[in-house]
Amino acid sequence: MIITKLNLTNFRNYQKLNLELSPNMNIFIGENGVGKTNILEAASVLALTKSYRIGNDMDLIRFTKQKAKIKGSVKKGRTKKDLAIEIMDKQKKVLVNNKQIKRIADYIANLNVVIFTPNDLEIMTGSPSIRRNLLNMELSQISLEYLKISNEYNKLLKTRNEYLKILFTNNIADKTYLDILTEKLVEKAVFIYKMRHLYLEKIGNNIDVIFKNITDSSGVELLYKPNIEIEAYEEDAIRRALRHKFHKYYKKELAYGMTLYGPHRDDFTFSYKGKDMKVYASQGQQKSAVLSYKLATIKIFEEYSGSSPVLLLDDIFSELDLKKKNKLLKFISKDIQSIITTTDLKNISKKALDNVAIFQVSNGNVERCEKK
Repeated sequence: MIITKLNLTNFRNYQKLNLELSPNMNIFIGENGVGKTNILEAASVLALTKSYRIGNDMDLIRFTKQKAKIKGSVKKGRTKKDLAIEIMDKQKKVLVNNKQIKRIADYIANLNVVIFTPNDLEIMTGSPSIRRNLLNMELSQISLEYLKISNEYNKLLKTRNEYLKILFTNNIADKTYLDILTEKLVEKAVFIYKMRHLYLEKIGNNIDVIFKNITDSSGVELLYKPNIEIEAYEEDAIRRALRHKFHKYYKKELAYGMTLYGPHRDDFTFSYKGKDMKVYASQGQQKSAVLSYKLATIKIFEEYSGSSPVLLLDDIFSELDLKKKNKLLKFISKDIQSIITTTDLKNISKKALDNVAIFQVSNGNVERCEKK
């Protein structure tokens, strides 16, 4: 899967920008604050319909303008699609081949992306909710069923929490309705647990190999940590474990007025040589491990969707020494499309830049550089 053209209108600092991208590696060079990351962000919004940087769509619109538009021509094998997203005040339109798609869920997966940014260090050091959101974003791209069931789970969770509060304050409220909600929640949770476990297991099978390629060191593992004890990730075993928790801790949930067990309380951690990387690893090791995680997801996207995602790497070389920079560029497959931002390419091996499209970015202007 590749983006052949990317067109921006009143997006961030770009009044108008038309780009033709290489099917391989595209590197955007420029000082901080000139708009490099905005290009990468636009590609991610085109895929996911929302920014990974902010929660307010209005901030994506160029100052004083009323609407921003991102268009992209996407190619998957022999299939070509024109995707577009229009962002307006309190409204957003998504289009495929100039036809508006009413449900976001029906638009997702037209373009798959894997994103790495400097803030992704929080995947390791931040709260469990950051890691859960990451899993949901990635799994929703490769499985429409996961997206659907995850949304249904969240709606049921909200309803169950509200009814727990009613039961706590109203002695005559009927617990039978709670039992119905609980059983429905359990069935959705079974699917989510299985998908997350399988996904993290597949990443775990590749993450240390990639980490070693980048750092010449090994010993990285992923550990899935749901907040219930699951003997085996089979439907009946998960179902029994979750039902047991809800039955045993009914009064505790009632007192708290919320659902205390389930995949909405999931977590996973990184370990290095048996120790928690959040506590014992250097920042450089943490960054390399998170980057290895992201690169390990590529094979899973290929397995589920039949094509490679577009790799988006923002400010990728910060905090990496020269050796690791060259090893990383060498490792990134030329068989997939990547969009990379950096402040410079000083001392980067010329061989590593073979078949690479290089763009210079300065104050909203983007020019493709001719190689010497």
